[in-house]
Amino acid sequence: MTIYNLGSINADFFYQVPHLPKPGETLAATEMASGLGGKGANMSVAAARAGAQVVHIGAIGNDGVWAKDRLTAYGVDTQHVAIVDTSTAQAVVSVDAQGENSIILWPGANLAIQKSVVTEALCEATEGDILLMQNETELQCFAADIARTNGMKIAYAAAPFCADAVQEILPYVDFLILNQVEAAQLMAATGKLVTRLGVEDVVVTLGSRGSRWNNHTHQTNQFFEAPKVDVVDTTGAGDTYTGYALALIDTGHTMATALNIAADAAALMVTRHGTADAIPTRNDVVQFSENLSR
Repeated sequence: MTIYNLGSINADFFYQVPHLPKPGETLAATEMASGLGGKGANMSVAAARAGAQVVHIGAIGNDGVWAKDRLTAYGVDTQHVAIVDTSTAQAVVSVDAQGENSIILWPGANLAIQKSVVTEALCEATEGDILLMQNETELQCFAADIARTNGMKIAYAAAPFCADAVQEILPYVDFLILNQVEAAQLMAATGKLVTRLGVEDVVVTLGSRGSRWNNHTHQTNQFFEAPKVDVVDTTGAGDTYTGYALALIDTGHTMATALNIAADAAALMVTRHGTADAIPTRNDVVQFSENLSR
């Protein structure tokens, strides 16, 4: 099957700093790097590297052709990445000595995706394909309507968190993934536990502690421990987890297997600097998993 990802594409600029800046503070970075990023692009690369067929739906400016080329080089179908008159999105990422980050995002072309681009892409989808979305673009409900008509499954990563956006898309969602902070924010907005929202599969990631999966139909709840690693950069770890999990589900693995492998991929990711360019390949993850002592 195929994963269609309506998602962001960013130019990421990374600055290694001794600590995250405080208000009014000027810091000198010790290292600087740039590369491909955006939650959407990260998830597309992760899913492709995990073995899925991935079609990315998005937009870049004329200054971002390199980003489209890099996605293609990583195995992502980019025929539905449009070039628009708005500059490519940018993210400025500060990373401290413990691997924690703070991010400033300029949305740029990510908010200029046209309905016609989404329609053209999803009209190629077939029953059982997956539509993946996040909150760095628009048109989520528009895309979900088309996906439902085509018999697609809908996966949604509730980040960056926006209570209104999440509640609007929830009736469409089959697979919801969010971190523990976002889960608390959603509970505050809805007055319900995320496991009581009627979504078939909900995964809450718990950082270094692991993740928890709840299935609505069978009322099952399972915890998955995360491997212990030395963290250098947490940027993109959640996106790596999501892309890997969906790719493995799409290629026929059980949920438990998919989430265990996704946890390994995310753990390996946090030992590296960078975002999409640093996402591990399937072979990387296999070798990493073989060396783990759980």
